[in-house]
Amino acid sequence: MADHSINGKTVLIAGGAKNLGGLLARDLAEHGARGVAIHYNSAATRAAAEETVAAIKATGAAAHAFSGDLTSAANVEKLFADAKAALGSIDIAVNTVGKVLKKPFVEITEAEYDEMSAVNSKSAFFFLREAGRHVSDNGKVCTLVTSLLGAFTPFYAAYAGTKAPVEHFTRAAAKEFGERGISVTAIGPGPMDTPFFYPAEGADAVAYHRSASALSTFSRTGLTDIEDIVPYIRFLVSDGWWMTGQTILVNGGYTTK
Repeated sequence: MADHSINGKTVLIAGGAKNLGGLLARDLAEHGARGVAIHYNSAATRAAAEETVAAIKATGAAAHAFSGDLTSAANVEKLFADAKAALGSIDIAVNTVGKVLKKPFVEITEAEYDEMSAVNSKSAFFFLREAGRHVSDNGKVCTLVTSLLGAFTPFYAAYAGTKAPVEHFTRAAAKEFGERGISVTAIGPGPMDTPFFYPAEGADAVAYHRSASALSTFSRTGLTDIEDIVPYIRFLVSDGWWMTGQTILVNGGYTTK
């Protein structure tokens, strides 16, 4: 019988230095992962990455951190190669990388579109490609998208629009990697209470999102608590769970403890 465990698994988390990725890295180590490799983008997040590595090691698991701009396919290739060399194998690969832009459609510049496409779509495509090359048979792959994929809302054209292709990438990868027993999924949380959310929103929008869900009064701030997203991801990447090719929109974008 499947035990839905992480015991003895090796994990690679892109964007794993802080926020949801950092919490997930700690959680999977606490639940029995034998080794966790985290990716961080640049020197700006190095200190957070070092703190996460220390927290992982405190659980008894091995921990490694690698830096790189994943909008370059070559850097994604290097990340997987370095992580596999350090861990010996990659059983679980999770991509939390993303960038938000909230702006009227008619004001979005070509440079902004290109950046959003590179961060949200291109990096996800090549992350999945390298996962297909390097993740162990019967492994698990999960990508973070957004609950806006199921919404009808203004001002997020570049954000949700460049996350939307990841749904198809997920389905295609699931079909192709499934013959090796690899489960490929995506999860779309609602607005989360992290520094990732607030810079794109004005005070009125923050107030709206904090009260938009019937469950808002049950979370700390009215937004999605990242502690409530981590168990979903842990379950999707655990032994004995074989959902594949699916995008999970978490409770309409909001969860509660």
